Order: sequence, then structure tokens, then C-alpha cells
Amino acid sequence: MGMQLPSSPLAWDNPFFQLGAPFFTELKPTPLPSPYWVSVNQALAKDLGWWQSEGTDDLALQVLTGNAQLPGMQPLASVYSGHQFGVWAGQLGDGRAILLGATASNPVLGPQEVQLKGSGPTPYSRRADGRAVLRSSIREYLASEAMHALGVPTSRALCITGSDAPVWRETLETAAVVTRLAPSFLRFGHFEHFAARGDVESLHRLLRFALSHYLPECASASGHMTSLEMEAPTKTALAAQQATELLQAVTQRTARLMAHWQAIGFCHGVMNTDNMSLLGLTLDYGPFQFLDAFVPDHICNHTDSQGRYAHDQQPRVAHWNLYRLARALMPLIQDPEHAQGALETFEPEFEATYWRLMRAKLGWQQPRVEDTKEGHAVDPPILQALLDLMATEGTDYPIFWRRLSGAVVEQQTAHPGLASPRLTALRDLFLDRPRFDAWWAQYQRLWSLAPPDGQAMLRTNPKFVLRNHLAEQAIQRAKNKDFSGVTELLHVLQTPFDEHPESETLADFPPEWAASIEISCSS
Repeated sequence: MGMQLPSSPLAWDNPFFQLGAPFFTELKPTPLPSPYWVSVNQALAKDLGWWQSEGTDDLALQVLTGNAQLPGMQPLASVYSGHQFGVWAGQLGDGRAILLGATASNPVLGPQEVQLKGSGPTPYSRRADGRAVLRSSIREYLASEAMHALGVPTSRALCITGSDAPVWRETLETAAVVTRLAPSFLRFGHFEHFAARGDVESLHRLLRFALSHYLPECASASGHMTSLEMEAPTKTALAAQQATELLQAVTQRTARLMAHWQAIGFCHGVMNTDNMSLLGLTLDYGPFQFLDAFVPDHICNHTDSQGRYAHDQQPRVAHWNLYRLARALMPLIQDPEHAQGALETFEPEFEATYWRLMRAKLGWQQPRVEDTKEGHAVDPPILQALLDLMATEGTDYPIFWRRLSGAVVEQQTAHPGLASPRLTALRDLFLDRPRFDAWWAQYQRLWSLAPPDGQAMLRTNPKFVLRNHLAEQAIQRAKNKDFSGVTELLHVLQTPFDEHPESETLADFPPEWAASIEISCSS
């Protein structure tokens, strides 16, 4: 593997370190013996300017395993609290993740925080070992890059390093470390932590930090006055306005994220407030799943016995989590009506984004409106009829959308009277053929308003998604130090709209044994 990390201390400036106590504990990762490369994300390394095509860099291997640090790195673990499965869990924090620092501004990515997940115990590990295992590390590594390629806001994964050091979960496994990147790993739980302690001054500091580094559009109310120039009432009013603007920005980012999840059929599985990103990113890939069959109330987390985090509950839970964030910000916002107004932007933002994404899956960039006096939009009814049909039959979600895209291209390019193999393949996904035929006829009728863009559909509806059984097959091979399955999956997941005929089996239906895969919070 070829990767060379920047050695200049200026390259590892860590803005979070500026917050000081009580926001984190400064500590170094715990070394692992005899580390080795499992996989390196070349595309991300190139964007960072860290990839070298020849040779290996043992120093990079040691640093990204947690065995060494470069000048300028200020490793730390941050503290936060949160609600887990709807219950206040108290103090939490980076229990197995250590932030090494932040890369300097990058023309492609911008500044990125670099975090090692699985790098050993911290003061927030709650008696756990602070380690990650190879199995869960491969899942997070592949999932975050798959989501990025699908256009979903997410943390990224640079590499996995492994070690034969034993780690006990349900069985004895081996250790691994994932290097994760994000503009910030700030969570709802960071604000909840200090609100629960009545530490209003730390809330102020965290607000100012978040605004100045990550959400500058929310700091517009400050004008040109410094905090020293303001009288106390002015400071209070300013903080209230900025906290309200922050809440609204986070609400809208989160709403857009939920729309993406629902549109692509992604289940997070553990939407605790400590797993919710302040920047609206997908964080902490544990018991996640991309839908196979379209089952709206699918529960992907075996630990979630009540179905709190079922697929169709994700937008509702996100809104609930935002209310917890609003409560944490109330010492700054003060006026409940202002907080409520910010939270009420969730539904319209979610609806607008969701319908935009689903229209694109159907091949339309703009709403289809019937030529009537009222000009009713016809997208929602036809989409709901489709989703009802798919839910009734448990239709394979990714395969349906890909076949629909191919069928549209075929219908628009084939001569009348010729056989329609792609339409036949699409029809074959349904037992109730007459019901599908009725839907297809209605869909085609709308083409007279504006024909769908079949080629755009092929660039919207992926051929390859990270199904559980694909990850499991790669994991089983990796346990024997055969990482070729990880490499192949990473390749197709980073370009999921391409055909990749050499990897055709990775786009097939899941085997019967895939239904028996159980994933939990330890995944």
C-alpha cells in the first residue's frame, strides 16, 4: 500500500483542541502489535494528496493504527452525552475513537478531521476495551464509501489496518482500526452533555465554536461587533438568535439526510442522539442495512426489539432527536416559540428533498403536472401506488429501480413491435402482473407530459449496493487474510452506476441464507 502522510506540524492543526477542558481528554491511542494493511481507499487518499503509487510507507501504517504520532498531532477523545433508544443514557463520549487532528484546507475536500476508530480505551469507554474488530470495521469502511458515491452526506473512510491481537465480542475476533474523516464529528450529544450539567458557559463556547468553524451562515447576526464590545443584554440576544439559527440549520440538514436515507432504502439501526451529526452527516455505521426486499417497517438491528429504529420510523425519530437538541439549546434560545419555529422547518424540508429524489428515480427532474385547470401534481399518487405494490410483494428494492431504468431506456429506443426483454424482466419481479401492468400504463401515460430521462435514471438508480450478504462474504474471506473481496466491493461501490460486467454476481438477488444474517450494536 502506498500512502504518505504530511509531516509538517501545520498540516495537523486541530480546531477542536482549542476548546480545551472540559470538552475532551487528551490521550494517545493504545498501540496494536504487528499491524498490517487491510485496505486503502486510493480515491480518497488521492483527493487528500496522500497517495503514492509505488512503495509502502510503514510510518503511515503505524500512525493510522495508533502506534505512532506525527508532529502537530494532538490526539484526544471528546465527551458527550445522549439518549439511547429514547432513554437518557448520561455521559457517553468517544469510547473507542481518538481524533488525531484535522488536515489543512484541501481544494477537493476542505479541512477534514481524522479519527481512528478502534484505537483503544478512553475515559469514556465505560469499562469496554475501546477496540473495533475486523468484521465491523469492514462494514463501516465499505458503507461510508458506498453512501458517498450515492450522494448521501456521510463521514468517509480512508483505510483499515488490522492486527492479530484478540478481541472478544460474541466470539473471539481480531482487532482492526478504521481511519474516518469528516469536516466535524460534533454530535447532538455534545450540546446535550453540557445542558444536562447546567454548564451554560460551555454551551456558549460550543455554539461559538460550531458557528465559526462549521456553520458560518448561522453567525450572520453578529455583524462586526466583538463580544467585548457588546453589553450583556446584547450578548444574550445574539446568542439566542444564533442558537435558533443553528437549530434551524441542523434541522434542515437532518431532514435532507433522512430524505436521502428513505429514498435509497438505507436503515441506520441505532439513531441515538449521540449518533446524530450536527452537520447532517451519516455517522457511526453499526447495525445498518440497505434494504433487499422493500419492507417499509423493516428492523435491521437485532437489538431493537421494539422497532424504534425501523426503516419507516427514521424521519420521526430524527425529529424526536432534534427536539432533544432544542431542549439542550434552550438555555441559549430561551424563547420556546423560536425553537418550535426552527423545528417546524423539518417536515417541509424533508418532503421537498424526498420528492425531488424520488422523482429523479422515476426519471423526472421536475414535478409532473396534469393538464387540468387545477394543475394537480401527479407524482405523489403514482409513486405511492408503486410503493404500495412493492411493499405488498416485498419487491427487491435496488433491483426494481435498476430494471425500471433499463426498461425506460429500452422503451424509448426500441422500434414499435419489437420484443421488450427489459420490460419483461421488470414485470417478472411481480406476482400480481395485472396490478403492475396497470401501474406501468399509468406511468407511461405521464410520458406525454414529459418523458422520463432513462439515461439519467441509470445514473440515479445504482446497480450495486452494499447488501448484508456481500459484506459478510468479504468478511469471511478477510478473516483468512484474503482482502480481495473487500477490494472488489470497494471498487464497484465507489462507481455503483457503472455496469461492471466482471462483477455481475454482486448485483444479483440475495441468497436465501442472507435472511438469517443478524446484525446488532456489536456489528
